[in-house]
Amino acid sequence: FSLLLRLHHFLKTYIFTQFCDRNMPKPNCLMLNVHLVPHTHDDVGWLKTVDQYYYGGRNDIQHAGVQYILDSVVAALQKDPARRFIYVETAFFYRWWKQQNPSTRRVVTQLVEQGRLEFINGGWCMSDEATTHYSAVIDQMTLGLRFLNDTFGECGRPRVAWHIDPFGHAREHASLFAQMGFDGFFFGRLDYQDKARRMKAREMEMVWRASQSLKPPAADLFTGVLPNGYNPPPGFCWDQSCSDAPVQDDPDLDDYNVDMLVATFLNIASAQAQVYKTNHIVMTMGSDFQYENANLWYKNMDKLIRYVNAQQANGSVVNVLYSTPSCYLQELHLANLTWPLKTDDFFPYADDAHDFWTGYFTSRPALKRYERLSNSLLQTCNQLEVLGGAKSRSGPFGEGHSDTMKRAMAVAQHHDAVSGTERQHVAYDYAKRLATGWAHCQVLVRNSLAVLSGSDVPRVFCENLNISVCPLTEGSKKFSMNVYNPLARVVTWSVRLPVNGTSYSVTDSNGKEMDSQVSVCVCYLKVTFDPATGLLSGLTNLETQQSIQLTQNFYWYNASGGDAESRQASGAYIFRPNSSTPISINQNPNISTLQEVRQQFSPWVSQVVRLYNGSRELELEWTVGPVPVADGLGKEVITRLDSNISSAGYFYTDSNGREVMERRKDYRPTWDLKQTEPIAGNYYPINSRAFIKDGRNQMTVVTDRSQGVSSIYNGSLEIMLHRRLLHDDVRGVEEPLSEPGEFADGLVVRGRLLVMLTPPETAADMHRPLAQGMVLQPMLSFQEGALPRNFSGLQAALPPAVHLLTVSQWSNDSVLLRLEHQYESSESKTYSLPVTVNLQKLFSTLEIVGVSEMSLGANQWKEDMKRLQWKPSTGTNTHAARQTAAFHRPYPTPWEITLQPMEIRTFLLRVQRR
Repeated sequence: FSLLLRLHHFLKTYIFTQFCDRNMPKPNCLMLNVHLVPHTHDDVGWLKTVDQYYYGGRNDIQHAGVQYILDSVVAALQKDPARRFIYVETAFFYRWWKQQNPSTRRVVTQLVEQGRLEFINGGWCMSDEATTHYSAVIDQMTLGLRFLNDTFGECGRPRVAWHIDPFGHAREHASLFAQMGFDGFFFGRLDYQDKARRMKAREMEMVWRASQSLKPPAADLFTGVLPNGYNPPPGFCWDQSCSDAPVQDDPDLDDYNVDMLVATFLNIASAQAQVYKTNHIVMTMGSDFQYENANLWYKNMDKLIRYVNAQQANGSVVNVLYSTPSCYLQELHLANLTWPLKTDDFFPYADDAHDFWTGYFTSRPALKRYERLSNSLLQTCNQLEVLGGAKSRSGPFGEGHSDTMKRAMAVAQHHDAVSGTERQHVAYDYAKRLATGWAHCQVLVRNSLAVLSGSDVPRVFCENLNISVCPLTEGSKKFSMNVYNPLARVVTWSVRLPVNGTSYSVTDSNGKEMDSQVSVCVCYLKVTFDPATGLLSGLTNLETQQSIQLTQNFYWYNASGGDAESRQASGAYIFRPNSSTPISINQNPNISTLQEVRQQFSPWVSQVVRLYNGSRELELEWTVGPVPVADGLGKEVITRLDSNISSAGYFYTDSNGREVMERRKDYRPTWDLKQTEPIAGNYYPINSRAFIKDGRNQMTVVTDRSQGVSSIYNGSLEIMLHRRLLHDDVRGVEEPLSEPGEFADGLVVRGRLLVMLTPPETAADMHRPLAQGMVLQPMLSFQEGALPRNFSGLQAALPPAVHLLTVSQWSNDSVLLRLEHQYESSESKTYSLPVTVNLQKLFSTLEIVGVSEMSLGANQWKEDMKRLQWKPSTGTNTHAARQTAAFHRPYPTPWEITLQPMEIRTFLLRVQRR
């Protein structure tokens, strides 16, 4: 298999070496070269749904039609070989490509081969960076990159990551992009204070060291901040949606403006050159959904290039040319300079003193939870498609497949999707797409479980267990529950089911009776409550005899509608409370004790506190809503855990579910912060966990979705749970974030927090696997009467440090596999060590007969992945090391593979069924 892959790769490479003529534009090394980058930014849903954006529907909301953009650009590029264009969102291009005839496809393929139409980034969408989980980001990038690779080969492979619109940038995203083989990364938004400092210091471009664990340069990524966000320079927008004057170059006609435009452009170029380090600068010529009539843009840019360059005869040193981000990046690389080194991230993002984009960390919490559950189901669906084989796709329960869910989940990663910053009808559309994906995956799961169990007894899925609704369990005297664990290790998971009566007994597949009793205080933790207030008062780890004072309460911040200091209001993006002191919802909650403690804080806030037998964590199941707004006040609802841990202003959050970031109140590692919003300016995103610690105690909170978190007071963690607002924050949505819920009186949201108390030195040993278990939850299905059988798709559980990240059908006889070391290099004394796995001893039903290692994005062989090298100002000199040196293995990859801390390795396996 490996030899066949090599032969296929050689032939493919040879063909594209002969015919892939990516001629770079010719700059002038003695001049200031201005790289014009024609582009469009096409949101995969925002003010309109994905379909409405593609077809140009509902133009009363926003005039946008992506199909016409691609039609127009392809026609315009054919008129002049100097013209170039970049395209980003594969979700839209995939649709358009399917509708084209062979003649158009040949033209587009030629444009791609010539480098005149270049794909940048290449994911299904441009993902959000704050509220996405790394596993879903990798999946959506893989989906887009595979389509481009299958369609255009090496010529279609993007070289540059391009995140011009997300609202803050995560270090983990940069790490993933580096591991996918990208040469560089460009974005448009960063904090206004950070930008001002960088412009003054000429540090708008840098080397981003995006991992503390991976050996440089494995996660080093050249990163550039674009000068105008992603818009053209002022006065040079020539789309039909723009109001700038065209280039009027007939001196015999009125409004001749060539001299004025050329002078203005030269001044802009000169000013921009003062804040960048080389004699190359980039200008983004395009914006949201532009180029529907590409002739407007290109006709004017053609003139601009001609007239500006004509001034060289008069002594001008400015040279303007059509270009792309990869061409621009190549010139920066040739400059062979030393670049500033960055090791933190770009959160939180603010575009003015009172405008912190930290509200979207929590916006639309129900959609955020549905997306996370959908990710779990997709991974289960992918695994069972592999384990069940062809019969899982076409079996007794009909045609099942994972494609619909893959695309729905990929769309949901968009920076106006899971972020919660879309209009309400678009949020409904995202949820509808996920629901359709669920339906198709559930058919596949039924088929696969029928194959693996040998039973065709119909299975049902109870999707409303969070509100204790499951008709089969409530109406049956005897039923069986199938539990599929998508993790490659044994987990303990407590299941709560609604039943009628109290005389049920629970047995396993061997008929052995199981523990079905839940008590308030058992085994590892002890929780105390203040009888006077009804609030938590203490938490004790009975194993280590650690004990802390711990109080939990619910509060809400009064959302600002704008004031005399600033007109900025809280909205879908922006968090701006009108006071630094939150309002307590109820200081004396009513409590009742059954087999758990139930707390009623108000008519719209309640909580259930649980300790499960054998668990080392405390479960807090909160319910918030409908949030009342009849008083005319928007509300940002938080829960706050106050302890006597001496955290000294420090707290810790995960980055997209992977490496941990140290946070510090009122502080930024990169610049001297002038804090203007003491609450919103200290909020950060969490995707799976956050913690505070001192020398003796660490309190970790694991979440079930992406949320906003902060530590405003010493020893405290506050997590924003829900938002209902009455004003728009003037960032384009033009709609307040006030989700109606089922009965239009406000959305009710339910969720879980898991709280652990551990010594700091051993905390990671438990909170990492617990967080992975929250992301990849066991899938439950139910049958009348039948007794399930035990089955494992693995020969044995993987080592604790190893996470089975991806098992997905790639073709009829090949499987995509990703294995990940889930610990950082200095995180755990026990698990932060290299670990070896034998691939041939991995699966119980599959025999691996061939293997080749790929890049993280699975669009090139690992040994062929060569990236541009850069010299950082401090730290390891990445220029001196070969990119492949850190984790290079001889070809073919041996059966036994070793994972270093935080390393993800991707393999294409050829398999046979045992």
